[in-house]
Amino acid sequence: MVTADELRAQVKEFLAGHDPAVMDRLEFLRARFDAGLAAVHYPPGLGGQGLPRALQPAVDAEFAAAGAPSNRPELNGIGLGMAAPTILAYGSQEQKQRWLRPLWTGEEIWCQLFSEPGAGSDLAGLATRAVRDGDEWVVTGQKVWTSLAHLARRALLVARTSPDVPKHQGLTYFACDMTAPGVEVRPLRQITGEAEFNEVFLTGVRIPDADRIGAVGEGWKVSTATLMNERVAIGGGALPREGGMIGSAARTWRQRPELRTPGLHAELLRLWADAEVARLAGIRLRQQLAAGEPGPEGSAAKLVFARLNQAITAFEVELAGDDGLRYQDWTMRRPDRPDFYARDPGYRYLRARGNSIEGGTSEILRNIIAERVLGLPPEIRVDKDVPWKDLPR
Repeated sequence: MVTADELRAQVKEFLAGHDPAVMDRLEFLRARFDAGLAAVHYPPGLGGQGLPRALQPAVDAEFAAAGAPSNRPELNGIGLGMAAPTILAYGSQEQKQRWLRPLWTGEEIWCQLFSEPGAGSDLAGLATRAVRDGDEWVVTGQKVWTSLAHLARRALLVARTSPDVPKHQGLTYFACDMTAPGVEVRPLRQITGEAEFNEVFLTGVRIPDADRIGAVGEGWKVSTATLMNERVAIGGGALPREGGMIGSAARTWRQRPELRTPGLHAELLRLWADAEVARLAGIRLRQQLAAGEPGPEGSAAKLVFARLNQAITAFEVELAGDDGLRYQDWTMRRPDRPDFYARDPGYRYLRARGNSIEGGTSEILRNIIAERVLGLPPEIRVDKDVPWKDLPR
């Protein structure tokens, strides 16, 4: 087994022949991928060496110390956190060869075409249709709440291919070219004033069967893997102590003593402790991820992430007093990511409202935790016309 020290030696040898100070950024990243030093848990020949994911930080730290360019993961979170794991798990060898390198280098941004106006939490109820036409599929429908659709080159798409079977069995998963004829992206302006999300209309979009990921009818299984990775990516990030939203609140507390009250002090201590517990749980989750595929535990991390963000931003607004009622800028923009830390408390408070919806609603995640983590019986939807004695037990 390759050790962290041996990987560091590989990085030093690579840097000796690839000086980041003189090489073109993209050429450097492509060479790093080809050397198997992009993501060491990827397979050999596909950017990695088939090693444990836990060894990656040693590689990243060595490149960072040398001033090497990153692949800007903050700009392609869906691609790196969701598309790549899905392609690795269910894509063909040809798809892996074709998509993983430009995805990792950031040449291609990916988005996610899952939710629809009538199928959000109940994703399996989606209506977008894909009809086979020879070696292609013709897709028609509407998707909504799509981050990065205005920048994306490709999208993860799940569509209904068999309307006559139970809904979970009739779905198929594709990679959609966002530049194809029939793809229309429209901005969705949010409560923050920005259009970070989009709605996407698909009108007769032709997708080659070679871009289908997984077997026909296996879309639900592939989608589930994507969503598990999404929840880990959202809620299981590695943060330093006082990283993330709690760091902003703590800085304001230290810098503005005139705003302090005993009640706010007690609330900050409670939130700080909750944030630290969540941070340590996130470290444990990432250790579990390094040992295998993500499980339903990622739903708990994402649920806690949403609850904490909303509670901390509400505390910040209260701490700001009268200033908490002000909002700096309502300009319509289409950002490439939410900018939590360069804006005022009002923006953070409003943007955090979406945390309990995006990446799986908190209500659905509670059901997943209850049934798949705690082993509780599935939720029973009671029909008022069915006598209690006839309900399943």
